[in-house]
Amino acid sequence: MVTVLIAGGGTGGHVYPMLAVGRALAASRPDVSVFYVGTARGLEAKVMPEAGCDLELLDVAPLRGGGVKGAFAGAVKAAKSLAASAALVRRRKPDVVLSVGGYAGGPVALAARLMGVPLAVLEPNSVLGLTNKLLSPFSNRAYVAFGDVDKSFAPGVAQRFGVPLRGEFAPNVYLPKADRFRVLVLGGSLGAKGINTRAPAALAQVLTAFPHADVVHQTGRGHADGVRDAYRQLGLEGDARVRITEFISDVASELLAADVVVERCGASSLAELTVVGRASVLIPFPFAADQHQLANARALEKAGAAIAMPESEVTGDRLAAALLELAADPARRKTMADSARALGRPAAAKDVARDLLALAERKN
Repeated sequence: MVTVLIAGGGTGGHVYPMLAVGRALAASRPDVSVFYVGTARGLEAKVMPEAGCDLELLDVAPLRGGGVKGAFAGAVKAAKSLAASAALVRRRKPDVVLSVGGYAGGPVALAARLMGVPLAVLEPNSVLGLTNKLLSPFSNRAYVAFGDVDKSFAPGVAQRFGVPLRGEFAPNVYLPKADRFRVLVLGGSLGAKGINTRAPAALAQVLTAFPHADVVHQTGRGHADGVRDAYRQLGLEGDARVRITEFISDVASELLAADVVVERCGASSLAELTVVGRASVLIPFPFAADQHQLANARALEKAGAAIAMPESEVTGDRLAAALLELAADPARRKTMADSARALGRPAAAKDVARDLLALAERKN
């Protein structure tokens, strides 16, 4: 029996890659046992039990947020959690550990490594997160996706496998249609105020210029009424070409149906976008740690797969101009979609699982 510990969590950008790797591990061999470590305050506390996963909880607080006082409190709690982490490692006896980032993964990953367990980290963004930065000197392997983050690790440590995704996302060759132009706006489950407030005015111009265009605008929970009001003020209330929804459960299908995607630049969202392969206008969250969303967006723009727009530079007219250009140029949309798909790594979860098991066998 091979036992794998997957640590981390907090947000969907960490939790869903954890789950994807865990499922790939379980499907790879019958003798693999996977358990997860997170905190009660993270999304993992809801998602993992619902998925039937074996989840251990530790009392860890973020090192960032809350100013100096909050960081000090988080550091004290992290230090205290090392003892609990060491006890957990002794009890569960993992053969290999994967840290997927987020403050929840740090103490248990470090404790396991100090006890001789091989350690791998998954860094989905173009900038190393704080936890993975602290773990990088101890890591036997690093799984990376975007940008030049592999240079943050010793030679031979990093593997560019991409971001592990759930199985419904698959490559798709984009074929523009002359009688259709759909813009998919993804604001994330919590909403993206900067996009929700700027997109309606831009999309009104697109719908006026291209009668065959339509819009699917996912606003995030609690934001649909405000976005509907914005479209109403633009004279689009009841327009069949505009669909507004708080949440999209089947993102893969909506990506397949889209011609251009407007969204934030979290690593998991971009991984989904690149696996499917669609042109995009990316508006990074301006307060992301170390501006990693801007770095992610620039990486796709450099590859010819996207247009990156810092939120401070986005107006309704500028966003409209970008979308109007793409609507009028199907060949450019296809080139961008093909470039995005070239960045996709649909086998990331399987590749990570295979390499983790190799690390575990090296220990044994």
